[in-house]
Amino acid sequence: MARRTPPSPDRAGSKAAAGPSRVVIITGLSGSGKTVGLRAVEDLDFFCVDNLPVSLIGSLVAKTARAARGRNIAIGIDIREQEFLSGIHRVLGSLRKKHRVEVLFLDAETDVLIRRFKETRRPHPLGGDLSEAIRKERQSLAGLRREADRVIDTSSLSPHQLRRLITALYLPGGGMRGMGVTLTSFGFKYGAPQNIDLLFDVRFLPNPHFIAGLKLLDGTDKKVADFVFRHADTREFMKKTLDLIRFLLPRYAKEGRSYLAIAVGCTGGRHRSPAIVEKIGAALKKEPIDLRIIHRDIS
Repeated sequence: MARRTPPSPDRAGSKAAAGPSRVVIITGLSGSGKTVGLRAVEDLDFFCVDNLPVSLIGSLVAKTARAARGRNIAIGIDIREQEFLSGIHRVLGSLRKKHRVEVLFLDAETDVLIRRFKETRRPHPLGGDLSEAIRKERQSLAGLRREADRVIDTSSLSPHQLRRLITALYLPGGGMRGMGVTLTSFGFKYGAPQNIDLLFDVRFLPNPHFIAGLKLLDGTDKKVADFVFRHADTREFMKKTLDLIRFLLPRYAKEGRSYLAIAVGCTGGRHRSPAIVEKIGAALKKEPIDLRIIHRDIS
């Protein structure tokens, strides 16, 4: 997930003190979880508005600031808003002169978005062929994605997991224990997850898939983990990887990050990478981070 450091109160000007504590614009690709994001921050007592015309954002923020000084505001906008592309960059520039504004952009892999639309049987807002509609929307929103303060790839996240992540990011006063860290295991044969900060390939390790009695198990099983960590290369890899992660965590936090995505991949995502992720997770539990583990390709 990419993140830009929001402007400090000093840089935002004296008017920021009279406005909302935070203005969060929640946007992104259709089907990536915008509604889930809005509901999550609404439960944190944000004043939330969905599908607001871009031209009204400035006046809404100003009126809300006067009516409920200091209250956070979240605004959901997407490709259905006709003024979206032509006016959003100008509006964001104007708001950032007076308020602490953050743009949260939700993204997902195309095949995941297609599956979600088919499961819900809802048409894409742009209509027509689903794959082509997603391609056009992704192209249209590329500029806004680059401008976003946070980009979250929701491909591997359930609605519950996404809700927990956004809640942790926007708790009042930064109430999470520390940086949010997600550890994801995956199989390269199904494609690497997007928007990963650190990616480790463990296909060089001996594969339990070819061992009788282990093939039908997965990397969360002790028998598989024992086999994986029986080998000296695995133990040396773990030592070096943990040293690197522990070296990077405080430095990323100092740089202003609030979220770090780490992925570990093997061939099918069932044996080696889940075992490694579980071990990394166990080793990091004492760190001041908000840790989540996802095994993407274990069904």
